[in-house]
Amino acid sequence: MGIVLKQSFTNTLILFLGFAIGGINVLFLYIHFLHEDYFGLITFLLSAANIILPLLVFGMQHTIIKYYTSYKTKIEKDGFLIATLILPLIVIIPLALIGTFFYQSIANWLSSENTLIKDYTYLIFITAIFMGYFEVFYSWTKVQFNSVFGNFIKEIFTRICTSFLLIAVYFNWLTNEQFIYAVVIVYGLRTLIMKLYAMYIYMPKLVFKIPANLKELLSFSLYIIIAGSASGILLEIDKFMIPQIEKIAEVAYYSVGIYIASVVAIPTRAMQQITNPITAKEMNSNNIVEVEKLYKQSSINLLIVGGLLFLLINLNITEIYEIINKPQYTKGIWIVLIVSIAKIMELALGTGNAILVNSKYYKIFFYLSLAMAISVVVLNRWLISLIGINGAALATLIVVLVYGVIKIMFIKSKLNIQPFSRNTIKVLVIIAAVYFIIDFWDFGLNPILNILFKGILITTVFLVIIKRLNISEDLNKLFAKYF
Repeated sequence: MGIVLKQSFTNTLILFLGFAIGGINVLFLYIHFLHEDYFGLITFLLSAANIILPLLVFGMQHTIIKYYTSYKTKIEKDGFLIATLILPLIVIIPLALIGTFFYQSIANWLSSENTLIKDYTYLIFITAIFMGYFEVFYSWTKVQFNSVFGNFIKEIFTRICTSFLLIAVYFNWLTNEQFIYAVVIVYGLRTLIMKLYAMYIYMPKLVFKIPANLKELLSFSLYIIIAGSASGILLEIDKFMIPQIEKIAEVAYYSVGIYIASVVAIPTRAMQQITNPITAKEMNSNNIVEVEKLYKQSSINLLIVGGLLFLLINLNITEIYEIINKPQYTKGIWIVLIVSIAKIMELALGTGNAILVNSKYYKIFFYLSLAMAISVVVLNRWLISLIGINGAALATLIVVLVYGVIKIMFIKSKLNIQPFSRNTIKVLVIIAAVYFIIDFWDFGLNPILNILFKGILITTVFLVIIKRLNISEDLNKLFAKYF
């Protein structure tokens, strides 16, 4: 776990800094500087782009992770990497032509409930291409076990640029409309920077050599396209569907709640940058013992760190919304709790998704992702109509819990490994106990001081218990090293 802990720790710091900057953007700059309709619009456009991203790049970002280490010679590796840049064009060019021909019909459909969307529909396609090729070049660096710079560009660079753009809106240097276009340009610039860095880390020779296992690559990519799109639907469909049922401003209220809850997932996002390529390498070597070790370690470590974040957020959520000081946004309070519970389940899964994608059973990931996507669409349509934006959060929780259990059971049945132990139960009990005990505490101070004192209390109590019960060997080493 040496390289995993080192890069995961650095990536976690980057993600925290990125989320801090993003928090300033979402909880203050967006809310106070940008009209809520345009806040909802940019959220909708980026979510729609994320949904079609896997299709446009032909799933190459995952194909690189899975197959790069299976090639032995430099010529094979270089030919493979060049192919990952060319193959997406097979999808992008025809879709661009079809989209141009049917543009008005597509734009009218997307803007049926909110006409503001219509003039910006084409930006979804352009942004998705930028996002997709960024992920491809980022995967180039991941397979070289270099994930930190790409993580910095993805999590911090984009948010800093967005901060400056929002400030520009405040000073009337940009209009709300110009802000939308400027954000798309930032995503294009981000991709260019990632391309230059990827080629600095590893410059392949320009080899136009068809990979010997092209049929296998295409088969895997096809499944991953659909699985990736389905995963994108699971993550983004709520923000895509809300404007089809509710006013577009509701997306802004929902996005704030989702953003706060997503802080719980910071540890898994950080660790995945390095555990995914390592899992792929060990699966290619059929080293199930090492895969299981990583599976268990990642699960318990993520659960501990994510559990602490869950407590810090949900036990201070009232104060957080008081600081935001926008009454209409308090609609998202329940969204935070519901979605952060779903994030806890994702943390407990550890490297489970990476194991599925990089095993010979990767097709099941396709079927599960497709079933999850269909389920969340159906549940969203029903629950949003029934209880508004809280219904979108509830749909996410139901789908994540059900299919998370199915994934764990499938991996257990096929590989005879699972991520849990008695320590898993201990951590869940500690999280629940701290939540229900401290939930009733109120220092009666202003919101910032309340968060500060309650945060110190929660962190101290939680970490002392975790340390005393000796739940994680890896975290105990960190305690010993730094404290």
